[in-house]
Amino acid sequence: MSNSKKNKIIPKTPKKNNYQVWIIAVLIAFVVSLLYFTKHSSVRNINITEFRKMMHGGDVKDILIVNNKNEVEITLKEEALKKEPYKKEFENRNRFSIIGGPHYVLKITTSENFLRKLEQIQMVIPREDRLDYEVDERSDFSSVIFQWGFLFLILFGFWYVMRRMTGGGGPGGQLFNIGKSRAALFDTENKVKITFQDVAGLDEAKEEVMEIVEFLKRPEKFTKLGGKIPKGALLVGPPGTGKTLLAKAVAGEAGVPFFTLSGSDFVEMFVGVGAARVRDLFKQAKEKAPCIIFIDEIDAIGRSRGRGQVPGSNDERENTLNSLLVEMDGFSTDSGVIILAATNRPDVLDTALLRPGRFDRQISIDKPDIIGREAIFKVHISVLTLSNEIDAKKLAAQTPGFAGADIANVCNEAALIAARNNKPKVEMQDFQDAIDRVIGGLEKKNKIISPEEKKIVAFHEAGHAVAGWFLEHADPLVKVSIVPRGIAALGYAQYLPKEQFLYQTEQLVDEMCMALGGRAAEEIVFKKISTGALSDLERVTKMAYSMVSLYGMNEKIGNISFYDPKQSEYSFNKPYSEATAQTIDEEVRKLISSAYERTKKLLLEKRNELEILANELLEKEILYQSDLSKLIGKRPFEKSSPAELSHKKIETEDTPKVDATNNSPTHLE
Repeated sequence: MSNSKKNKIIPKTPKKNNYQVWIIAVLIAFVVSLLYFTKHSSVRNINITEFRKMMHGGDVKDILIVNNKNEVEITLKEEALKKEPYKKEFENRNRFSIIGGPHYVLKITTSENFLRKLEQIQMVIPREDRLDYEVDERSDFSSVIFQWGFLFLILFGFWYVMRRMTGGGGPGGQLFNIGKSRAALFDTENKVKITFQDVAGLDEAKEEVMEIVEFLKRPEKFTKLGGKIPKGALLVGPPGTGKTLLAKAVAGEAGVPFFTLSGSDFVEMFVGVGAARVRDLFKQAKEKAPCIIFIDEIDAIGRSRGRGQVPGSNDERENTLNSLLVEMDGFSTDSGVIILAATNRPDVLDTALLRPGRFDRQISIDKPDIIGREAIFKVHISVLTLSNEIDAKKLAAQTPGFAGADIANVCNEAALIAARNNKPKVEMQDFQDAIDRVIGGLEKKNKIISPEEKKIVAFHEAGHAVAGWFLEHADPLVKVSIVPRGIAALGYAQYLPKEQFLYQTEQLVDEMCMALGGRAAEEIVFKKISTGALSDLERVTKMAYSMVSLYGMNEKIGNISFYDPKQSEYSFNKPYSEATAQTIDEEVRKLISSAYERTKKLLLEKRNELEILANELLEKEILYQSDLSKLIGKRPFEKSSPAELSHKKIETEDTPKVDATNNSPTHLE
C-alpha cells in the first residue's frame, strides 16, 4: 500500500440524531408507567359477601360510590392492613396502591340497590361504628390518555412511514422533495476505477468517446478553431457489447463530475415526478459543469410519443421526455455539460431525441470481430491462473458472434469448471466445456433417453452434418453431439460461419437446406418425422420470409421490401394487401419445399455416409471436424473463413471451434 493511501484521512461521518427512536421510547415508557402506577392496576374486585365480612369486622375506613362507573371503592383502616388475611394478600401488591387506597372495588348495578344492601349490613353494627358514604362522578384520566395517545401514535406512524418511503433524511428524503434527482455522482472523492485500458474490442467507439473526454479536459483546443463541444452522444448496440462499460471508462478517464442513472429512475407513480427529476438533474449538472451525464437504457423514457397512448390519457413518460428534450436543447454550447446515453433499441426512440443539437453523435457498438474477441479474451483471462496451452487467438476463433458479456461468462465458467475438478490451473478443455455450456446449456448426464429416441437424434444430427458437408455455401461443421444439454436439447451441431456482412441467395438457400437436413434424414431412414426439428423449422421459416418480403430475393414478388423499422411485430396493419400476403405465403412454401426436396435428394445420394456418421455418433456421442474427414472424406469445398486461415492449427479433435453467429447456426434439437 502506498504512503498516500496510508496517510489519507478518512473523514468521519457525523452521527445522526435518531430522535424518532427516542420519541417512541418515551411514549412506551409513559404507557408502561401509567399502567404500573395507576391505582386500579393493583385493586382487587370483591363481591357483596366479602364486603359484608369487612363491615362486620370493622375493617372498612371509607366507602366511595362512583356513579358513572357503577362501582364502589373501599378503603381499609391502617390497623386492618396488618391483620393476617389482608397482610398476606398485600405483600404481592404495588406499594403505591396500598398507601391511601382504595384497596378493593365492588361492582354494583345501581347506587340505590347498593345503598339498600349497605343499610341492611349496618343494622347489625353498633351505631357508633356505622360508616357514612360519599358519592362521586369521575372521568378516568388514563382512558383519555389512551384514546388521544393512540390517535397520536397513528399520526406519528403515518408520518414516519411516509418519510421512509421517500428515502429518509437528506436531499430528496422528504415527501415534498420526491422530485429530486436520483443520479449517482462520481467525482474526485469517489472516482471510478475503470479506464480505457479495461475496454477491449471497441477501438472505433473508444476513439469517439476519447474525443469527448478531450473536449472536457482541453476545450480551448477545439473552441479556438471555432468548434463547439457536442451536446450528447448515443451508444447503440446489442446487449452485452460493452455500452455501460464504455461509459464507466469515460467516467474514470474524464476527471470531471459524472452523473449516472437509468432511464427507469425517472419513472414514478406520482404525476409530474419524472419531469421534476429531469429538471433537478440538469440543475445539479449546471452547478458541477464541466461534467458528464450518463443515462443508461434511455428507451425507458425516450420512446416515440403518441405510440400506444389511450386517447385523452396523460402519459407520464411523454411528459418526462418533453422535459428532457427542453433541458437538452436549452444548454448553451459552452456550458461544458455532455450527455451520454445507451440503448439497444434505437428504433423505438423519438426522432426529436436523435436530431443534431441533442444527440449529435450516434456511436455504434457492434459485436466484436476476431481481433476484438482476442483483445477481450486477453483482458478477462489476465486475472485467471492459466496453463501454458491457453491461447487467446484460438479462443477468439472458436467463439464467432460472441459479445463481450458472453466472453466474460465463458472465462468465468472455465474457472469454475477447473475449480470444480480440483485443477491447479485453468486448461484448454475447461474453456471448451465452458463454451459448450454457454451455447448449449448444462450437460444432462442423468437424463435417461430410450434407445429409439437416441437413434432418432443420431440420424437427425448426422443429417445436418452430411448436408452441411456436401453443400458448397454452407458453413463448415465444427462439432456434432447427441449429448443432452439445456432444458430440452437432445443434441446439437456447431458450425464456424464466415466473418461476413452480405449474403447471396445461394448462401441462404444452402443454409436452409443444411437446417432441413435433420428432418429429411428422419423421413429417409425411419419413414416418419418427429418434433425434434422445431428450432430448425423456426429458423428456416424466418429466413424464407426474410428472403421473400424483406430482401427482394423472389422473382414473383420482385425487388420490393416491406420492411418497416417502426412497425411492431404484433401490428395488425401490414404494408401490403391481402393478395400480396397470400402470394408471399405461397412463395415461402415453394422456397422451403424446394430446399427440402433438394436436401432429401442429397441425403439419398449420400445414404452410406449418413449411416456411417449416425452409427459413429451412437458409439462416441461427440464427433469433431477431423472425425468427419476420416469417416466420409475431406469436404469437397476448401474455402476457408478468415478465422480458419488465421488459425488452421486449432482444427483438431482436442480444440473444436464453436459457432454462435447470426440466425443461430448452432442447432439444438
